[in-house]
Amino acid sequence: MEVSIHPLDRTLHAQAGDNLLDVLRANQVPISYSCMAGRCGTCRCKVLAGRTQASGPEDSRAPMAAGQSVLACQTTLVESCAIEIPELDEVVVHPARILKGTVTALDDLTHDIKRVRVAIPKPLDFSPGQYATLQFTPRHIRPYSMAVAHGATELEFHIRLVPDGRVTSYVASELKVGDAIRVAGPLGTAYLRRKFDGPVICIAGGTGLAPILSILRGMLDGGMRNEVHVYFGVRTHADLYGLEWLRELQARHAAMHVHVVVASAGDGNGYRGGVVTKAVADDWAHMQGWRAYLAGAPVMVDAASILLRQRGMDPDHIHADAFHASGV
Repeated sequence: MEVSIHPLDRTLHAQAGDNLLDVLRANQVPISYSCMAGRCGTCRCKVLAGRTQASGPEDSRAPMAAGQSVLACQTTLVESCAIEIPELDEVVVHPARILKGTVTALDDLTHDIKRVRVAIPKPLDFSPGQYATLQFTPRHIRPYSMAVAHGATELEFHIRLVPDGRVTSYVASELKVGDAIRVAGPLGTAYLRRKFDGPVICIAGGTGLAPILSILRGMLDGGMRNEVHVYFGVRTHADLYGLEWLRELQARHAAMHVHVVVASAGDGNGYRGGVVTKAVADDWAHMQGWRAYLAGAPVMVDAASILLRQRGMDPDHIHADAFHASGV
């Protein structure tokens, strides 16, 4: 069957029973997604022609007709159809590449986050906020977000060390400066939209700070002067990192405001307590006309996405990169 994608004027080939989001991702169609369970609403699109079917238990698989909005992650293809995907004012097409890189530095940012810097022979063409797949060995492969802006010949990745994780244990104990690795990318659709001139909110949890740093650096390097509010949430004071980078960026942009939120209320270090989404909820009652970039654990990204839509933000303006655990 054929799936026509508007307004890209692309035709994709699929099989009956395929998941719509899987088909879009496999063909690098730019659409944001997060929870992949129908909760966050970031993969919303519209059926223009033909029929699709809601995924889920058999008694809840309602057919979706033309004109209806659907969540791509919860949609099964049943016949040829036409799909409209949102917010294509800035579709970017970066050809996928595989580069040979060399590890140039390994630094401990916290007790369980390591910064890995990788030199590449020429800049990787990507948009701020995207990620790449790193292959340390044939058995140690994992996607990580770039923390630098476009044009760098040294990429930077922030890797949280997972207890007993196959890939992160290798990074923690065996990876060394001078090692060769493969970098494949770019990937991801939660990238910086450069034509937008309204207020922006960035919400990062843990190593979700990496793509947010890339987005902020890309904004400043591109001359964007939007009002920006950055919310960075962690569990404890020991999990904080990158504050000096945020201060440096803030010094370059008078309309950038940084809010650091530490969940453990008893830290007593001058930061806001509680979860980061509560801080956002307390600060903003209405967010019509804003754009959001979210990165971090799925539970945080899901909650933030729901909150922002409740505050009036256009779902098409919520760009999410949820770090789904793989146990590796």
